[in-house]
Order: sequence, then C-alpha cells, then structure tokens
Amino acid sequence: MKTEPKKTASPGPGKRSAKTHGKPGANRAGKPGAERVLSGLAAAPGIAIGTVYLARGAELRVPQYRVPARQTKAEFERYEKAIRQAMRQLDKLRGKAEAFHGASAEELGFLLEAHGQMLRSGRLREGVRRRIVEERCNAEQAVAAEIEAIAETFGSVEDDYLAARAEEVRQVGHRILRNLTARTFSGFGELPAGSVILAEEVTPADTALMDPHRVGGFASVLGGAEGHTAIMARSLGIPAVLGVTDLLAAAAEGGAVVLDGDRGLVILNPTKRRLESYRKRLSRQHAESRSLGRLRDLPGETLDGCRIGLQANLELPSEVGPALAAGAEGVGLLRTEFLFMNREDLPDEDEQTAILTTVIEGMAGRPVTVRTLDVGGEKLATALGAHLGESMNPALGLRAIRLSLRVPELLDAQLAAILRAGAAGPVRILLPMVSSVEEVRQVRAALQRVQARLHRRKVPIADPLPPLGAMIEIPGAALAADALIREVDFFAIGTNDLIMYTLAIDRGDERVANLYDPLHPAVLRLIHFAADAALRAGKPVSVCGEMAGDPRFAGLFVGWGIRELSMRAPAIGQVKRRLRAMDGAAASRLVANAMLESDRAAVARLLDAFEQHDGRRR
Repeated sequence: MKTEPKKTASPGPGKRSAKTHGKPGANRAGKPGAERVLSGLAAAPGIAIGTVYLARGAELRVPQYRVPARQTKAEFERYEKAIRQAMRQLDKLRGKAEAFHGASAEELGFLLEAHGQMLRSGRLREGVRRRIVEERCNAEQAVAAEIEAIAETFGSVEDDYLAARAEEVRQVGHRILRNLTARTFSGFGELPAGSVILAEEVTPADTALMDPHRVGGFASVLGGAEGHTAIMARSLGIPAVLGVTDLLAAAAEGGAVVLDGDRGLVILNPTKRRLESYRKRLSRQHAESRSLGRLRDLPGETLDGCRIGLQANLELPSEVGPALAAGAEGVGLLRTEFLFMNREDLPDEDEQTAILTTVIEGMAGRPVTVRTLDVGGEKLATALGAHLGESMNPALGLRAIRLSLRVPELLDAQLAAILRAGAAGPVRILLPMVSSVEEVRQVRAALQRVQARLHRRKVPIADPLPPLGAMIEIPGAALAADALIREVDFFAIGTNDLIMYTLAIDRGDERVANLYDPLHPAVLRLIHFAADAALRAGKPVSVCGEMAGDPRFAGLFVGWGIRELSMRAPAIGQVKRRLRAMDGAAASRLVANAMLESDRAAVARLLDAFEQHDGRRR
C-alpha cells in the first residue's frame, strides 16, 4: 500500500526561500531610482498604481514520503518529466532574450546556458536517481537534497565566482521543484492592497488565486495577450501586461510602479509628472464607467429594433455579482476549470453540485450555460495530473471533451452535478472542443445514464433535461456544422481557440502573438459557416470568445444573424452602447461586403468605415 504523502515546511532546496534568488542582469536596471518604461503585450485593460511584489516563485513546501520499490522507476520518470519541462521553459526565455541588445543579450544568454547545463548535469541526474532508488524517497525530496549538496560544494570554496554559482544551483533546483509540484505561486492573501505582481510566468491557476480587491495588476516575462491567463485577468477586471522582456532584471521589491494594461506598459519608479498623468487617466476611466453603468437596465438593441442578448462569461463564482451589476442577462459561458485548480484532489459530485447551485441561484432565474471541463494545453490542473499525462503538443492532445470521454467518472460526476444544480434554475450544458457527431452522441448516452441513476435515487434534477450544445472552436467542427447541429440543441462559437487552431498560432506565446488575427478571412468564413448552419436549422447560436466583448466586431455578429453574445462582464456596457447606435440593416450589408474580401486589411477598412458612419450619426 502506498504511503500517504507527508507535507513538511521545508522551503525547498537549502534554507533559502525564493526571495533570495539572484537578479540576473540586475546591472541593466540603470541608475537606482530612475524611471524605467518597459513594453509588453496589453493583456487586460486598466491602470494600476502601486508597489512592486516580485513573485519569483513562492516558498515551496516539499513533500517527503517513501516510495515502494516497484514505483521507483515511475518516480524517477516524474523527475525527468520536470527536467524536460524546465528545458522548455528555458527555451522560451532564450526566445525572449533575443529581444535584448549587446551586452544584455550576451549576459542573459550565458546565464540561461549555465542553467541548461545544470539541468543536463549527470551528477544531478544520477544523484537524484540514487536517492530515489536507494533511499526510496520521492522525487521532490531527492531533488531538494541533491541540489543542496551540490550548492554546498560550490559555497564551501573561498572564491566569490564559485560562491555565486551556488545560488544559481538553488535557482535551478527551485524551478525543478515548481514543475514537480505543478505550482508557481501559493497564493496572494497576504499582499498589501494595490500590490502589482511581477513574475516570470503567471498561470491561469495563479490568476484564479488573485483577489481583485488586493491585487492592483500583474505583469510577466512570458505569456500572450490571448492566452487563458489573459482571459482570466480580463474577466476578473485585473489589469495585466504580459511578454515584458526585461521585467525581473529591472524591478525592485517594494518599488513604485505604474502598470498600463491598455497600452502594454510597465513603468518602474515613475516620475511625479507621470504619476499625475496616470491619475488623471484613472479619473477619466471612472467617469466612463459611470456613464456605461447608466445603460445597465436598457436592452442591447439596434436602432432598427434588432435585439441582441448580452450575457457574461464567468471564470469564478465570485463574478456573479459583478456580472449582474454590469447588466448581464445570463451566463453564456461558465468555465468549470476553477473547480479543479489549486488542489491535489478531485471535487466530488456533491461539491460540484453545491458550487454550481450557488451560481445558478445567484443569477436569480437568468439562464446559466455550464461548460464541461476544458483542462489541457495551458490550463493544467494539479488534481488531474494522473489523467492528463504528458503530451508533445498539449493543445492538440488529451483535453476538453476528449479527456471527459476518456475518463467517464469525471464526465458522469460533472453531468450529475449540472443536472442536480439545474433544479435551482435554468441551465444549459456546453461541450468544449467538439470535433465529431460521435462525441456528442457519447455524451448524450452518458447524460441519459446519469439521469436514470439520479431518478432511481429520487434526487431532484432539472426537468426537462437541459439543452445540450457544442462549442465551435475547431475548424473541422465549423466545416461540419450542418451535421453537428442536427445532434445538439445550440451552438456557441468559441473564437479564441477557433482563431488559434485555424491560424496555427499558440495564443499564449508572446513571440507569435502578433499573428493572432480575428479578421483573417479564414476565421470569418468559419464563423459565417457555423452561424448559418445553426440559423438554417432554427437553433440558437451565440459567440462566447473574446471577439464577442470587442465593440468593433459587434456589427459583424449582428450582420451574421447572431443574436446572443457572451463576454467578460466589464465589456457588456461598451458592447451595448455600440449596439444601440447601430443600424441592423447596415450591419447585414457590412457582412455581405466583408465576406467578399480576401485581405484582412480590407475587412478592417470596412469596419472602420462602418464605425465612422455610426459615429457621425450619434
């Protein structure tokens, strides 16, 4: 029988916490106290003025437990998987280093190469393997012990250069341990209100831990403006800038900072003049927010009476209040990944039911569309590690509905929870990453099986069964939309992944983020094809990706005949204002012209002209 893990309060390799990490390239930060303006990707709008919190990786609690002899091989493979992940992380940082110039690029290049050599070190590998096999300890404990032994070897030599290498060894060990424990940060509950978090990387699970009342904003070296971390930040209303090359080398803990999520800027040690300018911008933004708030109870309706339902995308249950305050008419997309994040165990049916019921009751009779688990790719959940395994390309691997169908107990528990919560109010079920009619049929069979089980137990559930819908986010699904629509009750077009898969762009990779293009003709044709298939079948179709929350694209959706948009709550007012100044018939002409174009620049000009025409009319 496997021994249960025992948690210890060890901070990781050695006695030093993550905050003692050196600052590679710190000499590049310029004159102490001088203003420094860094550019990145505008990931989540808004302005934060506060103090720097350097999240170089929280103190890690290293688990210690004995491993049965028959499992030592698997335990060592865990270590090697963490090493491979660390090498990929260094590769991404090398890509960022290419943006540096002269001595800066050379210095960081040397540092990353040194870290790579440590990760490939035969002494480290064999030392960890020996500890796992001979001492039968878990991988985390073996890494922590071996790293400290190597670091002490360097530190014992009376040579400043070699002593500095000891700290770099500990940095490498901390990276391996973070990968083994699948956590970057442990939480932000102790942060002073208004703190601006600066980090190498912020994951979606990290973002879920952030309290918007305490975290003013965050920035990171890695990440793209359309990745799930950015999406969560926008949903939570936390300003964010990602892909900031020289971020950690230039920043100092507790220093003054301005984060501009509108323009993609991080300003360290801002001047008094700069601060005053940003305070004025904040004041104007608050006035704009009050103006949009006056539209809350008005319908999303065009000048010629075309009614568009505006709903909210929710990442967390805590967003119900802000969604209602923004005037959301329902929840068009409730992402359920939060149930599985930042935990070592899986939520059972009862826990999921209780949380979903809270959301549905909170919406007070407004419809709630619950998307089944969409974990995989960048949205990893610790509790699901055993099911996910490792994939050469996670975005194309075992994720979303594929994972749910591969692990029936996950799907059954989630379907049962949705049915039970559906007794509290109107609910719909949405399946992510659908690619074939067979997948939908398998889910329908599972739904009927779960319904029968709950009936036998006399458990109150939604009656009749909730509508079952498919997300259109794979090009193959869009092209087969006329067949898929016969198997489901509605479509929800997820533009985020649809753009990514259509254009072969990793939306979380800051190096290719500029190629992520919602106006690419192929993307527009796929949306048009899917929407038209649903409309011809007389079934509802909505858009729940980030495009839905951009007022600039509202005319396209109206022209395509889409009558339901779901977006992050803060965007509802802006989209509603755009709709109420728009002529629906003109939007239809806009789409007819746009679909004839083969050049995204031509489509952009059509949208600009459409916007200017409405602007003159207002």
